[in-house]
Amino acid sequence: MQKHRAAIAMFSILLLSYVLNAIDRGVFSVVAVDVRDAMKLSLPQVGLASTVFTLGMGLAGIPTGYLLSFMSRKAVVQLGLFIFSLATLLTAYASGLPDLLGYRLVSGVGEAMQVTAVIAIGASYFHKRRALMTGTVSFAYGIGAFSGPAMTASLLSAYGWKMPFIAFGLVGVVVMAIVALGVRPWFSESKANEEAASVGNSDQVAAVGGETIWNAKTIMLAVAAVCAGVAASGFGGMYPTYLRAELGYTPQQAGMVMSAVGIGGFGAPLGGWLGDRLGYHRVLIVALPLAALSGGIAFTELNHSLILHAVVAGVFGIAVLSMLYANLSAIIINSTGPALAAQASGLFVASYYIPAAFAGYFLAQLKEASSWMTAGIVQVSGFALLATILIVVAGAIHRPVVTPVRTEVMNPSA
Repeated sequence: MQKHRAAIAMFSILLLSYVLNAIDRGVFSVVAVDVRDAMKLSLPQVGLASTVFTLGMGLAGIPTGYLLSFMSRKAVVQLGLFIFSLATLLTAYASGLPDLLGYRLVSGVGEAMQVTAVIAIGASYFHKRRALMTGTVSFAYGIGAFSGPAMTASLLSAYGWKMPFIAFGLVGVVVMAIVALGVRPWFSESKANEEAASVGNSDQVAAVGGETIWNAKTIMLAVAAVCAGVAASGFGGMYPTYLRAELGYTPQQAGMVMSAVGIGGFGAPLGGWLGDRLGYHRVLIVALPLAALSGGIAFTELNHSLILHAVVAGVFGIAVLSMLYANLSAIIINSTGPALAAQASGLFVASYYIPAAFAGYFLAQLKEASSWMTAGIVQVSGFALLATILIVVAGAIHRPVVTPVRTEVMNPSA
C-alpha cells in the first residue's frame, strides 16, 4: 500500500510537469493577434505558427517510442522538458516567420518526448487502468489549459507579448529539478504490463515478440487519430483568433473562453474510467460527434455572448480532453501487444499531431476563401465525424493472432 501511494505521488509529479506542457502549448494562441501585428504576418501565416508545434510533436512521436527502449523514461521526460522550455523561451526573441516557426517546431519535439514518456510510464505501471491513467494526463492538460490562458493574458497586458514565453520557459527549469528529485527509477522504469502479460504463459511471451504496431486495426485507428488531431488542433489554434479578430474580444475575454476548454478536461479521469469499463470505442463514438457539434457551433457568433461561447468551448473540452484523448490513445495502445506500449504510444502521438501541424493554416485558408463559420464547420465538424466513421470501421477489424512459438522456460528450482 505504501509503495502504491508513492507511485501515485510520483505520477502526480509527472502530471505537474505536463501541466506546464499544456500551458506552453496554449501561449501562442492567446498572443497570436499581437504577434501577427508585431511581425506583420498574414492570417494563414499566424495560423501555421499557431499549430506548427504539433509537427514537431508528431515527428518525434514514433522515434521517442523507440528511444524509450534505450534511455530511461525519466531521462526522456527531463530531456523533453528541457527542449520545449528552451524553445518557448527563445520564441520571445524570434525576429521573423522562419525562426518563429523553427522555435515552435522544436518546442513540439520536446513536448512529444515528454508526453510519450509520461503515457508510457502510466500505461506500464498502472497497466490495468490504461485509459484512466491517460485520462489523468488529459486532466493535467485541462489544468494547464484552464490556468494558462488567464496567466498569459495577464502577462500580455502587463508586459507585452514576449513575457509569457520568457516566464513559462524559465519555469521549466524548476519543474525539471522537481522531476529529478521526486521520481524514482523503480516507478518510471516499471515493466509491470509486460510481466502481467507474460507470467505463467510462455506461449504468449513468444507471440508478443512477433507482433507489430503496423497491423490493419492499429493503422485504421491511427488514421482516425489523424482526423481527430486536425479537428482538435484547428479549433485550439484558431478559435482564440476568431474570438479576438472577428468578435472583438479582449485578450482577457478570449482567455476566459479558452479556459473553459480546460475546465472541460477536468472530467478526463472519469472519461478514462468509463473507457476501461465500457470499452474505448463506445466512449469515442460519443465523444467525436459531440466534438463535431460543439466545434462547429463555436465558430458562429452566438450573439457575441461571452457566456455562450464559454459554454460551447467547455462542451468541446469535455468531448476532446475528457473523453477523446484518453480513450483514443488507450485504444491504439490496446490494439497491440503489451510489449509494444511505448511504440504504440509514439504512433498515437505521431498520428494525432503531425497532420495537426497544418490545421491552423488549413482553417485560415478556408476562412480566407469563405467565412469563419464555414471554415470551422468544414474542418472541426467534418474531420471529427470522419474520425467517428473510422473508429466504427476499426471496431470491426479483429486484432491479428500471432502464431505462438514454444520456448523452454527454465525451472527456478532446477
